[in-house]
Amino acid sequence: MQGKIILVGTGPGDKDYICPRAMQALEQSDIIAGYKTYIELIKSLFPDKQFVSSGMKKEVDRCVEVLELAEAGNVVSLISSGDAGIYGMAGIMLEIVAERQSEVSVDIIPGISAATSAASLLGAPLMNDFVTLSLSDLLTPWELIQKRIRAAGEGDFAVALYNPRSKTRIKQLDTAIDILLEYQKPQTPVGIVKQAMREGQQVVLTTLGELKNADVDMLTTVIIGNSQTQVINGKMITIRGYRL
Repeated sequence: MQGKIILVGTGPGDKDYICPRAMQALEQSDIIAGYKTYIELIKSLFPDKQFVSSGMKKEVDRCVEVLELAEAGNVVSLISSGDAGIYGMAGIMLEIVAERQSEVSVDIIPGISAATSAASLLGAPLMNDFVTLSLSDLLTPWELIQKRIRAAGEGDFAVALYNPRSKTRIKQLDTAIDILLEYQKPQTPVGIVKQAMREGQQVVLTTLGELKNADVDMLTTVIIGNSQTQVINGKMITIRGYRL
């Protein structure tokens, strides 16, 4: 038997927002593996499948297990929320396959990212150049993250923030706001989206000056506008420059 690994982006997790090719791959898989929270979001869609799940900080172990299952002849889908290639499992899985000199084939199927999910609920805040930044310093030094935040501010980019605040990581978001306020006005529109396209979804419009007081956690995506971002008819829009 020829095993295979499929890296699948499941988007927000709701069936309506998983692309048909991703659904097909999951249906054709012998085993579906992933972070336990993301597995729970899709488990009911595939009642006859075998699932392998693990918790946070187990990414390397998870990929090793997926590779071993594939080398045993299984078709294994390793899922990520959003897109597997954006803060997902695609990179580390490819690294491990290469490091172990495995001949197992790897396919990657894209998904709707957290940034684009949030943007669609807010309006059109990413209509011009933007950057995505994760405020988690688990794998990236905080000094480097601050350098990137400053570069985004200097470049007048709209910014999509991932992992903005956790139970133990409180001050990083405040620092990011202070840096961006060196380049943007306090009135700069900000969109806060929690649990996009999931049960408990919340969408809030605020400003950069008020963002420190907002209810933000690891299930939240924060989109900060640039100098051209406005709120029009209740929608956050970054003006691209078309002549009306």
